Amino acid sequence: MSRGGQMVYIPDDSDFSSFRDQCESLEGWHCQYNKAGVTVWSQGQEESCAVQKIKTCISCKDVRAETLYDVLHDTRYRKKWDSNVIETYDIGRLTVNADVGYYSWKCPSPLKNRDFVTLRSWLPLGNDYMIINYSVKHPKYPPRKDFVRAVSLQTGYLIKANGASACILYYLTQVDPRGSLPKWVVNRVSQFVAPKAMKKIYKAGLKYPEWKCKHDPGYKPWVYPEQNTLPSVSLAELSVQHADSLENIDETGLPEDHLSTSDHEA
Repeated sequence: MSRGGQMVYIPDDSDFSSFRDQCESLEGWHCQYNKAGVTVWSQGQEESCAVQKIKTCISCKDVRAETLYDVLHDTRYRKKWDSNVIETYDIGRLTVNADVGYYSWKCPSPLKNRDFVTLRSWLPLGNDYMIINYSVKHPKYPPRKDFVRAVSLQTGYLIKANGASACILYYLTQVDPRGSLPKWVVNRVSQFVAPKAMKKIYKAGLKYPEWKCKHDPGYKPWVYPEQNTLPSVSLAELSVQHADSLENIDETGLPEDHLSTSDHEA
């Protein structure tokens, strides 16, 4: 997503517009799953599946668009509903609508766990909202020995209001997991992981208003920038995270029957 792949920059209106077009367009996308109100599409050649684009969509009844926007920003709440999260926190702010953050998540055993450092930017558009990110390098947060540092080429959410109390959520991701993954993992992402993840976000949206009422209800720095107490980060401190500079592990030989019994829920 970074322009030319060389310089770190904060996405502008044209980047958000392009992201929205990708979410809403069906051209070039192949439907992989369509059940119970969740649709999953993929884009990209199978032989380059490590950087394949995945897009998912779910209709969320009884969840306002602004509520889902809060859910996806609220790192404190994420630890309540995302069972795969190991650690997530904001590192620093770039502007009133951009920051740098860290996220690590559990992969199903025997795969190694992954982590990211990303530049995230967001844009409210009336009753619709977008959040997008891509991977960057921060000198104080280098790759760790206990994780495989993955690379988000482009990941984000589009939340579209669907009436006064409902919304449609799109999630689009193109990630290099830094590993030659077995075919069953790629299949599992589109058939099981992505649909399950969308349903979890929907359920989290249903429960968020009650939870937020009990947990600092007025605190929403993504809505009220004056509440943001994160240290400032300069773009000069960051550089684009190129996949070829990171460890690349070969996990193609891992059999599906050794998958952890708990499975993973994205």
